[in-house]
Amino acid sequence: MPHNRRRRILALGLTAATAISLAACSTSTDTASESDTDLTIGSTDLSGVCPATIVYQDSWFPQAEIGYLFQLLGSDYTVDTDKKSVSGPLMADGEYTGVSLELRSGGPAIGFQAPSNVLYTDPDVTFAPVGLDSALQLSKDFPTVSVYAPLDKSPLMVMWDPATYPDVSTIADLGPALEKKGGYLRYSEGTAFIQYLTDDGQVPESVLDGSYDGTPGTFVASAGTLAQQGYASNEPYVYANELPEWDKPVDYQLLADAGWDFIPATLAVRQADLESLSPCLEKLIPVIQKAEVAYYDDPSTANAIILKLVDEYQSGQVYSADTIDAAITVLKDEDLASNGADDMVGNFDEDRVSDFYDTAAPIYAQLGNPQPDGLTPEDLYTNEFVDSSIGF
Repeated sequence: MPHNRRRRILALGLTAATAISLAACSTSTDTASESDTDLTIGSTDLSGVCPATIVYQDSWFPQAEIGYLFQLLGSDYTVDTDKKSVSGPLMADGEYTGVSLELRSGGPAIGFQAPSNVLYTDPDVTFAPVGLDSALQLSKDFPTVSVYAPLDKSPLMVMWDPATYPDVSTIADLGPALEKKGGYLRYSEGTAFIQYLTDDGQVPESVLDGSYDGTPGTFVASAGTLAQQGYASNEPYVYANELPEWDKPVDYQLLADAGWDFIPATLAVRQADLESLSPCLEKLIPVIQKAEVAYYDDPSTANAIILKLVDEYQSGQVYSADTIDAAITVLKDEDLASNGADDMVGNFDEDRVSDFYDTAAPIYAQLGNPQPDGLTPEDLYTNEFVDSSIGF
């Protein structure tokens, strides 16, 4: 999958594993008729319209990109170190909403399955992070509707060593420079953006290497001749500050700025469940909008939970306080977490989605993921639950 989080640097050298069978799929505890807490419900009451436990199945372990969801947890939460999940009362502006929130880790915690697969094999899961690229790719077998966009742009990028390639400033510059040096662009096999870059003439096929497994060893051993995919919110800081074997800056360009401009990691629901969840989403999405604004204003409380979980999960994830602070800086400074072209957070720009659809649909069809007959860009998302008065 284009966005499974195998690219994260793992202290234990984890690599992609064979997907677990459906029978071994992660399961949640039964949802109760009401949340098990003595808290008094505040001004926002979700208990009559939402599931007793709202479950989010992530693609990786806790990190800054989903800090807005940890902003919804109060201090009364429970950690399940076996399932790599955390749950507790869902809070809105510090008040209890009458329901619980469960945040489940992905990656090795679910056998490297795509969250959209789990969304379809575990009915307890309410939301999964599905970028509009994945939503389009999986529209035939796992149709989803994205109801909230926490990030306006994707942190997905291609990085290189500026000391080796001082004249490179874009991915289009990088291709010829790699050819000249005998270098390669390492990527995870199956990523559609590579097909886009080659079709668009930005990167020649002669410099492609689909062996990237998320670990830094090959890049480091190349002494700067290789380029590599990654995430701007993670690798540049880690390579420059927390990877002694490299210990110097890297340059990069976002894939969004090279034309592969999808909306990433949206909150997505099963297409068939949209109607039944609508009364819940009408109340819940504005709560999430406010939580995201609050998180980027002061992430300290949510980040403390994230870092505590990183320690307690003992998954091999390398994610320090400095790394999460650097990630937030990138997400804010590069307008990845932003209102976009208007004054609200979390909505989808109709023209932008349509443009990406026109770019990506033929590529996915070429790669063996054709869209169902009659699919339109508007089938992939909705703005009906986003409150236009809430934004950064």
